[in-house]
Amino acid sequence: MSSKILVALRVAAPPEVVFDAFVDDIALWWRPNALFSFTPRSPGVMAFQDGRLVERLPSGKVFEVGVVRAWERGARLVFGWRQASFAPGVETEVEVRFEAVETGTRVTVEHRGWDAVPADNVARHGFPDAVFLHRHGEWWRALLAGLATWTNSRQLGSAGEGDA
Repeated sequence: MSSKILVALRVAAPPEVVFDAFVDDIALWWRPNALFSFTPRSPGVMAFQDGRLVERLPSGKVFEVGVVRAWERGARLVFGWRQASFAPGVETEVEVRFEAVETGTRVTVEHRGWDAVPADNVARHGFPDAVFLHRHGEWWRALLAGLATWTNSRQLGSAGEGDA
């Protein structure tokens, strides 16, 4: 059984709108967490660029977090996830699902493959597996809350356009 994180949140917007906000506006809603930095030089600016999720660092360098494996607008996004401390060839995988529900969209994040990252890796901060996964899950919940807030404010802004 794989060590994974599973979190979900409802957003009051259609799946395509939430998907677009997730990928196009990630730099605006993503909030770095010092505990889970991608590199020692983080935080930078997150972006989906050329089929990859990257962090553009203040130095101008670009750190590749992972390659996009699936891009199904309004339905599903899958990408690799690695931190600079991971051994070559080691990565985890993030799947984000966008499901239409009566009140908008249920966004579900499944971050799996943590069993590939050794317990003594600096990315785990010495936490036992359950504690590490819980803390990382809390961050994903906060990230999804930021996505919801951003998407809702974007929706409100566009609803008022042309009403003058």
